[in-house]
Amino acid sequence: MTWLGKVVGGTIGFAIGGPVGAVAGVAFGHMFVDEEASGTRTLIKDSNRLSNGETAQMTFFVASFSMLAKLIRSDGKVTEPEIQTVRQFMIDDLRLNPQSRLAAEHIFRAAMDSNESFDNFAMQFYQNFYNQPQLLELMIDILFRVALADGALHAEEERLIQSAVNIFKFSNDAYLKFKSRYAPDSNGYYTILGCSNSDSNDTIKAQYRKLVRDYHPDTIASKGLPEEFTIFANDKFREIQEAYEMVKKERSL
Repeated sequence: MTWLGKVVGGTIGFAIGGPVGAVAGVAFGHMFVDEEASGTRTLIKDSNRLSNGETAQMTFFVASFSMLAKLIRSDGKVTEPEIQTVRQFMIDDLRLNPQSRLAAEHIFRAAMDSNESFDNFAMQFYQNFYNQPQLLELMIDILFRVALADGALHAEEERLIQSAVNIFKFSNDAYLKFKSRYAPDSNGYYTILGCSNSDSNDTIKAQYRKLVRDYHPDTIASKGLPEEFTIFANDKFREIQEAYEMVKKERSL
């Protein structure tokens, strides 16, 4: 995660506005000496900036953990088990190294203390990645995975995830497919593929091919995601392949 090393080292600045920029400024506040009225912080007398790709990676990273912070706090309290769930997500799913985990925790806590809403973070996320539906879907996947880590999808958590789905301009049918991957009424391998067991073989094959194109490691790598999120996406790609193999076996395809 090259952008993180540059920012943590104080050798380079960034120009990210909105709630994401404000949280980044607080999380890495010791590197900044000037805060503009908009809430965006910038390094003074530093003309070096992150590249466009690095800025996109940073935005994805900061926005993701900011949305997770608001999701966790949505019931009005933050418990140690919930914090531990996010930490385990960092380790088990994203496989963050110690420096990245520390950065994520700073971002997470800064976002929890921020007056910005979940929707504001989701809107900035969409404004940056509206033309990359795989990343939008990946974010919904992350939200569901963390929300359901305790075995239940609470009403306020679901409300926020539905809000993200709407902001990202997914349909209600798409939301139900997202939910079915993790909710108790999940239909197993079919729901991983975004299908139902009543769909035809041709429909399932077509959906599988689409998912393979969308989540192929080369496709995800071309999006410039932080390495840790790329690993998570690659795990999802393997999950899709395994689900299709099981459906093929069941249907003797």
